[in-house]
Amino acid sequence: MAVRQKINVCLLLMALGLLAGCAGTSGEADSYNWGWYIFNPFEAKGVSNLQFLIGGIWATIMVSLCAIGLSVILGAVVAMAGLSRNNHLKRVNRVYVELFRSVPLLVLLLWVFYGLPVIIGLQLGVFMTGVLSLALSDSAFEAEVFRAGIQSVPKGQIEAAKSLGLTWFQQMRLVVFPQAIKIILPALGNQFVYVIKMSSLVSVIGLQEFTRRANELNVNEYRPLEIYTLLVVEYLVLILLVSYLVRRMERRLTTTN
Repeated sequence: MAVRQKINVCLLLMALGLLAGCAGTSGEADSYNWGWYIFNPFEAKGVSNLQFLIGGIWATIMVSLCAIGLSVILGAVVAMAGLSRNNHLKRVNRVYVELFRSVPLLVLLLWVFYGLPVIIGLQLGVFMTGVLSLALSDSAFEAEVFRAGIQSVPKGQIEAAKSLGLTWFQQMRLVVFPQAIKIILPALGNQFVYVIKMSSLVSVIGLQEFTRRANELNVNEYRPLEIYTLLVVEYLVLILLVSYLVRRMERRLTTTN
């Protein structure tokens, strides 16, 4: 009981501390002068700022689409290696997944951008660096998604395909993958959302996407709260749209099943 009372006292003190902190900053919040005039659509400067900030959508979408496409291909290949009966391929799968799943994306992004020119003499542009880094990081998760999806297909389906004389590749293409895709589509949608959010890190090497443009606009206007609030809204709208499209695909696949 004594230990529980001490814990309760500590929690009470923490709550009081948080309330005191909120009370201390409430005056600052009340006195803050919002500067939404920088996005006033009835002024030339506001229109210019809006166009500049929203213009980053194309770089965000393109780097995310290219990265998710490449990561799906890499993930499927790595997953097949993990499902192989060859122990060497299984080790390749395990090393690949653990390596790229463990390295933070920002670190991987900087290493690809600054390390490849030194090690192999390959200097990639900011766009290709972002695509490759995002794809390598995401493909490790995609590989596990594909592996789980393929293993969830009933073995009876595979045995039936074998009895029809289908080759291994035909079994995968005609029987296993069509069923696995229906199972893993929600997970693939989640990974696409993850890639869109993580694309903001590519701003550190200069890609003119949402976050980079917001940072540059903040340097000129110095209205960080307004600019980053609009940035949040941009990402929110984009990701909600992607989530809607993924759910629509899920429903179509379900009705055609």
